[in-house]
Amino acid sequence: MTIAGMILVNNPGSWQHVYTPLRHAEWHGWTPTDLIFPFFLFIVGASVSLALSKRMERADSYVSLYTKIFRRSLILFALGIALRLLFRFDFAHLRIPGVLQRIAICYLVSSLIFSKVGIKGRIAIIIFLLVGYYLVMKLVPVPGYGAGVWEYQGNLCGYIDTKLLGGHLYKPIFDPEGILSTITAIATTLLGTLAGDWLRSSKNVFWKSGGLFAAGTILTVFGLLLHPIFPINKQLWTSTYVLFSAGAALLLLGLCMGLMDGFGRKKWAYPFLVLGTNAIFVYVASTVMVKLLIEIKVSTSQGAVSLHPYIYDHLLVPLAGHLNGSLLFPLLLLVFWVLVLIPLYRKKIFIKI
Repeated sequence: MTIAGMILVNNPGSWQHVYTPLRHAEWHGWTPTDLIFPFFLFIVGASVSLALSKRMERADSYVSLYTKIFRRSLILFALGIALRLLFRFDFAHLRIPGVLQRIAICYLVSSLIFSKVGIKGRIAIIIFLLVGYYLVMKLVPVPGYGAGVWEYQGNLCGYIDTKLLGGHLYKPIFDPEGILSTITAIATTLLGTLAGDWLRSSKNVFWKSGGLFAAGTILTVFGLLLHPIFPINKQLWTSTYVLFSAGAALLLLGLCMGLMDGFGRKKWAYPFLVLGTNAIFVYVASTVMVKLLIEIKVSTSQGAVSLHPYIYDHLLVPLAGHLNGSLLFPLLLLVFWVLVLIPLYRKKIFIKI
């Protein structure tokens, strides 16, 4: 479901015509779109628990385990860089942070911690990261602005990024996947490992589902209650954002588990299962496809235009209007990739890294 959400919000027909829930919050606050990336990191953490626990129970050597962890992390990071360079081979202005790069770092750190630290230890690390991040953001002054600045201009995250990665950021003075906020993104992933531990327990399905609901409610409420003290902010990946988004992930996971494993209602989720079993592949492939549509030119009476806006302006807008046509583009993209992946799923072809 998270992969479907990523494709949906990342690829509108036109960025000038997007429904508000499919946009990120401008700064403080949240929209449904702001939950998609933390959901991905959360489920990465759950997958770490499910996958690495099996290897550890088999008594795989730590050399083999760590080799696989580092290899996967490097490949993820390299894929993120490669996507940035695709059709724009410009190292001088290359954006170094990014979605896959953050996933790579969070996966690496969380996997290493999981391999050595038990449940209580990981809870302690999560609390330390969340409280520590708040204190650093609150107390460390930014030259020219002072301490405790959480606005776009003058926050500590942006200051560190411009000092260390200046010229290689999403925006001139800030990157939403920057260095400092990756600390709390790691906390999101570690919370996912705890959910994975709970899923691996011997309790019955409804007990597990209820536990996810209870934990999700507690984290969501805490995130909302602390919002006035430390605003929920996706771009800063604030501690309250970690609590709120992880709580929402637990609630949705608990709902899916109860509905599918408890009551046997599984057919509706088949497209998401197909997407999820080749998650990284379809994320990368769909990104490449959209970039390719932008590069391909079509001749018109007004001159050559990219195929992407041509499809939107000449096919989707006449059919559905500006807003719905913009939404229809990623929906068609989503349907296309589900249809591509169904034969792979049926043949049990899973493209892993």
